[in-house]
Amino acid sequence: MTSVRISCPVNPSEDEEKVRSAILSIFPDSDLVLNDGRLEGEATLDRFAKIIRKQKILDATRAVLIMNSRGNTTRMTLNKQVATVGKVSFADKRPVLGGIEVTIEDENLMALIDKVSPITVDGEEVIQ
Repeated sequence: MTSVRISCPVNPSEDEEKVRSAILSIFPDSDLVLNDGRLEGEATLDRFAKIIRKQKILDATRAVLIMNSRGNTTRMTLNKQVATVGKVSFADKRPVLGGIEVTIEDENLMALIDKVSPITVDGEEVIQ
């Protein structure tokens, strides 16, 4: 079973609803709760997978997911400012205002990565 956990800081200078809206633009099924200055919740990767295909960033996404994988878990940090317009952009490890931290766990992580962000040849998905 796949588990997708979202966590994002809400800084004093930020509007909680705008941060919530940014997360929901990528993960619309998130059940977000404010806890100690962070929006946290669980989601699915359905919309995320559609966005990365539309943006044609499958290879970059795949590289990030594989590079950050440990056992059955992988992590990525998304730029929350870019997410406000419904786009995916991977953030540095420690963005100034924090990013949307996504932790993914799956018993067969590589199969999940293959499904979400498949191998491409000349920009086209390779169906295996």
